[in-house]
Amino acid sequence: MPLFKRVAETDREPLPFTLDGQPAQGMPGDTLLTAILTCSEHLRGSDFSGEPRAGFCLMGACQDCWVRLADGRRVRACSTFLEAGASVTRDPGRQP
Repeated sequence: MPLFKRVAETDREPLPFTLDGQPAQGMPGDTLLTAILTCSEHLRGSDFSGEPRAGFCLMGACQDCWVRLADGRRVRACSTFLEAGASVTRDPGRQP
């Protein structure tokens, strides 16, 4: 079950992307964080325990929302806009 539920502007055309190798979709104007959390329960795994994380500040100040793009770049999901066809990989965190 997704963590975020979209309640407004639902008439925008969906933007397809890939999340951890699986098809997903967001909408134009979404950040990666919004797109991921409207189709998933978590953003990434904790660096310390692997427990699910959803980001912390949601505005680019805390460094808790890093994801990786297909070209190898590590970006903040909260301040990077979704692009059609993007391939995003979440960090599973440290597994105990």
